[in-house]
Amino acid sequence: MGRAQRGADHPAETRPGSARPRPLRRVAQLAGLALLVVPLTSGCSMEEVLRFGWPVGVTPQAEAMRELWTWSAVAALVVGVVTWGAMFWAIAFHRKRKGDAGPPPRQTQYNLPLEITFTVIPTIIVAVLFAFTVNVQNYVDTDAPDPDVRVDVTAFQWNWEFAYPETQAPDGQPVSTLGTSDTIPLLVLPTGRTIEFTQSSNDVIHSFFVPEFLFKRDVFPMPEVNDQDNVWQIDGIEREGAFVGRCAELCGAYHAMMNFEVRAISPELYDQWLGLRQQVNPVTNAPYTAGEALEQLGCGQLCTPQAYTTYPFTTDRTQRSASLPVTSGS
Repeated sequence: MGRAQRGADHPAETRPGSARPRPLRRVAQLAGLALLVVPLTSGCSMEEVLRFGWPVGVTPQAEAMRELWTWSAVAALVVGVVTWGAMFWAIAFHRKRKGDAGPPPRQTQYNLPLEITFTVIPTIIVAVLFAFTVNVQNYVDTDAPDPDVRVDVTAFQWNWEFAYPETQAPDGQPVSTLGTSDTIPLLVLPTGRTIEFTQSSNDVIHSFFVPEFLFKRDVFPMPEVNDQDNVWQIDGIEREGAFVGRCAELCGAYHAMMNFEVRAISPELYDQWLGLRQQVNPVTNAPYTAGEALEQLGCGQLCTPQAYTTYPFTTDRTQRSASLPVTSGS
């Protein structure tokens, strides 16, 4: 009777084999649910989530590089989850508890099969990532023998000149667009055509960067002397639009202002634009500028004669002194 009474007054103590709460399992379940719910409730599509912050590319090369980045990040997250899971599992279930005087867990630092596994798996992961990287890099650097459009890119402190070497302006020179302190240069290109760029610098190292192309190209002075492959191609621009371009190499005082604008238009409009660039504007009695030729096409905002993704700046240093007001264009 006494034993029964004591048993009723004092519940049985928890034994090692008895069931006990699993807080870590509940946390893991909530974390997994959050990974599923957050993208759905934030208005982001799965494609946007898998871009991991990369901008939307407009060329096949850009898409290939974005896919490489996506799956590299996914592979890294998988490895991270497995590593974190093993670490937290060891911390939670193999930690020394208060009053536990038992022997430590079985040590595995000299377990040869386990160490071989931990060496082989990372080697395979690195080899696979290397193979995919080389494959994408080779595709991005491949040049077709006969591109549809050729453009010469010349960088200088602190602006750009774009020339179309296979054309001829009324003055006998190739059609070109020169940026100034008052005018953002427009690089007009057709969609759906292979485009080849040949680049060089008149002074220091610059870098040709259009975020929607998803890569940068250093622009060297005297590339033939500096042993640089200064010719590269894109398979085509996949949609019309205006895309800001920048210099991505610190090149001097106005490096941050050294912008240009890519204006991608349909092949039909591009042919008309290029034809106008090779004629004289009857109003100004001078060759059509890039903006004037675009305006003649009458295709809405896409044919705006001035850049609208960025704005020009002033190179007059007195406009930037503390004692004088800064102009709106600076």
